[in-house]
Amino acid sequence: MAAAADVPVRVCNQEIVKFDLEIKAAVQDIRDCMGPISTLTELNAKVKEKFHHLRLRIQELEQMAKEQDKESEKQVLLQEVENHKKQMLSNQTAWRKANLACKIAIDNAEKDELLRGGDPLRQRKTTKESLAEGASNITESLMGISRMMSQQVRQSEETMQTLGLLANGSRLSYRNLDLLFCF
Repeated sequence: MAAAADVPVRVCNQEIVKFDLEIKAAVQDIRDCMGPISTLTELNAKVKEKFHHLRLRIQELEQMAKEQDKESEKQVLLQEVENHKKQMLSNQTAWRKANLACKIAIDNAEKDELLRGGDPLRQRKTTKESLAEGASNITESLMGISRMMSQQVRQSEETMQTLGLLANGSRLSYRNLDLLFCF
């Protein structure tokens, strides 16, 4: 009967070791990650999932330990559970450090890229054609502004003429003219 009870415990221990090794490998992948952030995010999602499975297996082993009839077997299994929990905490610390190192490396790479002027795909080619096109666009914009200013001056002249006629025709005082400009 003791041998039958040992099989689930051994299987659970093997799964715990398997998840522990998978987490260590994933943490190493994070350390080696050079970016982008989306890749880091995917790796982190995998690590979170593995930690979830590991936690479940450790809880399962703890439950099996509590169900043991012999106190000595119970204590041995509870000690294993504690060791697995410590190892899991160690893995979490390594994971955080790897994440921090990776994020710093990605940030530094992005800063270097910006200081170099970006990658060749993003750089604008400053050929004669692109410079001529830019100058043409600026000229068109200035001409449009000039036309709008001219139109505004004409409207102001017409308004002044209208006000002048009104002032001469109906003897508006300067006070009345000020009231007209308020609207």
